[in-house]
Amino acid sequence: LSLLAEAGHSLALAQSFAKNFGLYGERVGSLSLVCADAAEASRVESQLKLLIRPMYSSPPIHGALLVNEVLSDAALRAQYDDECASMARRISDMRALLVAELSAAGSQRDWSHVTDQIGMFAYTGLTAAQCDALMEEHAVYLTRDGRISMAGVNEQNAGVIAAAIVAVAG
Repeated sequence: LSLLAEAGHSLALAQSFAKNFGLYGERVGSLSLVCADAAEASRVESQLKLLIRPMYSSPPIHGALLVNEVLSDAALRAQYDDECASMARRISDMRALLVAELSAAGSQRDWSHVTDQIGMFAYTGLTAAQCDALMEEHAVYLTRDGRISMAGVNEQNAGVIAAAIVAVAG
């Protein structure tokens, strides 16, 4: 955000903290706007108020207070950062394990895109028909566009998931 703003760009950045803090349904997030000058900022604020007012009079505050408490306290922030880093490492490890298990199950495909991605989900590259077969024949669930939750992969089921993928996709 800072780099774009320093380069003179006007921009809007919307962030949700639902996943980061497990605050689903609390509408916790932020909208950051960078305007060229005070006059533009005033016009943008006026338009935002027109949009926001009919949606709600008072946004929920419970989730925002929780986020503020965690991010404002040095010890809680350090714990939060450590826990996020730990989960990111775990998901990265599960990506590597799944790719290794795919190879061990006999797949000849290049699965490096799975380990190259970040986040809780991985796009497998599987077709809708292959995803349907995974769900119907092997009880491995993912979206029909091939997106699978890496948070659901663990050391006990990575081999089973890999074998199922190889059975339907090669």
